[in-house]
Amino acid sequence: MSHNPLIFCGNSNRQLAEDIAKRLKLHVGKAQVTKFKNEETRVQVGENVRGSEVFVVQSICKAPNGNGVNDALMELLLMIDALKRASAARITAVIPYYGYAKQDKKTTGREPISAKLVANMLKTAGAKRMVTMDLHAAQIQGFFDGPVDNLMAMPTLCNYLKKEGLAESRIVVVSPDAGGVHRAELFAKRLNSSLAIVFKRRPEPDISEVTDIVGDVRGKIAVVVDDMISTGGTLAKAAEAILERGATQVYTVATHGIFAGEAIQVLEESPIERVIVTDTIPFNDVDEHPKFAQLSIAQTFADAINRITTNRSVSELFTEDGDKKADFPQPVPEPAALL
Repeated sequence: MSHNPLIFCGNSNRQLAEDIAKRLKLHVGKAQVTKFKNEETRVQVGENVRGSEVFVVQSICKAPNGNGVNDALMELLLMIDALKRASAARITAVIPYYGYAKQDKKTTGREPISAKLVANMLKTAGAKRMVTMDLHAAQIQGFFDGPVDNLMAMPTLCNYLKKEGLAESRIVVVSPDAGGVHRAELFAKRLNSSLAIVFKRRPEPDISEVTDIVGDVRGKIAVVVDDMISTGGTLAKAAEAILERGATQVYTVATHGIFAGEAIQVLEESPIERVIVTDTIPFNDVDEHPKFAQLSIAQTFADAINRITTNRSVSELFTEDGDKKADFPQPVPEPAALL
């Protein structure tokens, strides 16, 4: 098997794929990923991949060209199948945002476990390994029979917060729900700050109500930490409750900026000072929204791909203090730099 990896991508997040390839001193492989007139997805790989290690970069999310989540998933599956049939030695699905991750269990009767089904489809298509970032639930790794590298955006996000002076006693890290406490604890440890927890209930999907806040937020800047931002309603309500309890400002950081429906408007009208996300999901008009910032995590994925290709530890990328060391720094923006 060739030790020079090949990078391919679909349409959902091509810019991130190109940024990853640039840091690896590679190019994104030629591939036609379009639609037939009958709306079926068409894929044709335009390069020789026989005996090569191949990485397919594709977030399962809405694409800038208007294609939906299911289009992104179908592109990924068909590209993997095409590469397998073209005799690629090993195919790794690089999925910065793993769509359907919130559907990881049955909450009522007669529901699918969609996150498991997606894992099964990826295996059937021919993916031998998956690289992703901040899965909504870490146990989703168990849905795959092969290796899964669940990378962290935390070093990139923490570096940005430190550069902005948002650390130590000046801030309090806030978990927006009980399920995110572990994530918030890790942030608080790396930022050397205190911790608070918002308790809420969900009367129906995508709607939440804040019931209580545990922890002292008075006189501090609250940094609300989450893995994804979907409709924005939960964060807006949490910010209002936090400010009512004496916090001076509220910042929000999350790995995945889904921004479904009217989320952008909801967050812009909220009392949140700043919304910080990574580019696991494209946000092409971020410059038109001063309240929002998007950080590049291309270096993290490039380093992970480099280590997988050379059979080295991926977990060593993330040191105890949260400072990730790039395997091969290049004259490009640092991971924590604004796009």
